[in-house]
Amino acid sequence: MAFDGTWKIDRNENYEKFMEAMGIGMMKRKLGAHDNLKLTIQQDGNKFIVKEASNFRNIEIEFTLGVNFEYSLADGTELSGAWTLDGNKLVATFTRKDNGKVLKACREIVGDELVQTYVYEGVESKRFFKRG
Repeated sequence: MAFDGTWKIDRNENYEKFMEAMGIGMMKRKLGAHDNLKLTIQQDGNKFIVKEASNFRNIEIEFTLGVNFEYSLADGTELSGAWTLDGNKLVATFTRKDNGKVLKACREIVGDELVQTYVYEGVESKRFFKRG
């Protein structure tokens, strides 16, 4: 599938403002903006395995489209939600366990890039990844 492969962060758009809206402190925001994130995505039908490797942590997430699962962000924020496929986009709605607020995420292939969009409390951020 189109998402399969290894993707390395190329650039961010409005990422620090997004992290600030999420309640992440200034030092973690500065570090997070330069996390050197690499995603390795494997899709088998409705099942996905996503490996995230960064300066802060290496984790593997397995999920099935439409099935709720638990996930922790790099700063420790715990979420619950599910990814679904909307045309050629992976779309997720996660609810924060600490305050019940919603984080929306979207992954799509645009040209030769994987674009990951987040929206939280009206703040939108994009992260752009290149195959690598």
